Amino acid sequence: MTTLPFVRIRPASGWNPLDLRQLWQYRELLSTLGRRDLTLRYRQTILGVFWVVGQPLMAAGIFSFVFGKVAKLPSDGVPYFLFSYVGLLGWNVFSNTITKVSASLLGNSHLISKVFFPRLILPLSTLYSTLIDFGVSFGMMMLLMVVYHVPFGPQILLLPVWTALLLMMALGAGLVTAALTVSYRDVNYILPVAVQLLLYASPVAYAVSAVPAGLQGVYWLNPLCPILEGYRWSLLGSGTLPPGALLYAAVLSCAGVTLGAFAFKRLERLFSDII
Repeated sequence: MTTLPFVRIRPASGWNPLDLRQLWQYRELLSTLGRRDLTLRYRQTILGVFWVVGQPLMAAGIFSFVFGKVAKLPSDGVPYFLFSYVGLLGWNVFSNTITKVSASLLGNSHLISKVFFPRLILPLSTLYSTLIDFGVSFGMMMLLMVVYHVPFGPQILLLPVWTALLLMMALGAGLVTAALTVSYRDVNYILPVAVQLLLYASPVAYAVSAVPAGLQGVYWLNPLCPILEGYRWSLLGSGTLPPGALLYAAVLSCAGVTLGAFAFKRLERLFSDII
């Protein structure tokens, strides 16, 4: 009796739909790679996990001095340090995700060229460390809210929604850049600059109310704006949440991760030959 093979390795044709069943079959590999990424990050470091909270704390302190003390920008009635930390809490979810996902293929080129598995496993495995970092930073956020006597409101229950939107947006863009990086290494140099520019084009270190009224319409075209404002609204009770901007960001996040996954799948057949 002939036994059918567990996996048939055949070149994809066109814009094939994602094989979610195959991803489920390789779930143990996904978990293993996620744990490996988390372990390697803190190996041979003295301070270890301190960097997870140390980096946003130091950045929030610098933003508080530059934008709060020197530039004297408004913070919607919230202590500027806390205001900046909340912005960084959301921003780090986005920036860490897109950066790690973009580098996931080149960082595992030895696996791609030798072993078969769904290549989408590699970018998805980076989400483990991002979510762990977010959990640690969120714990520090809770402590800061107690120190600054900021009450917890029921709107905090929407925080997972804003986080999911940020993850989808960053994952969609990261999948496209990861696939392009295999053929065009220039993306490695362009992406950090683009992310840095986007940091200052988003309400991370300053409030939307500080943007001139004449530029508000253009400013809200940045889909990160309503989501980061959602973070501040959920945690601090401040911020501006136009329903139209929120809907725009949600649609763009869902469309971005869908198109990014299909684009990644379309280019996947070239990875082993080029990388």
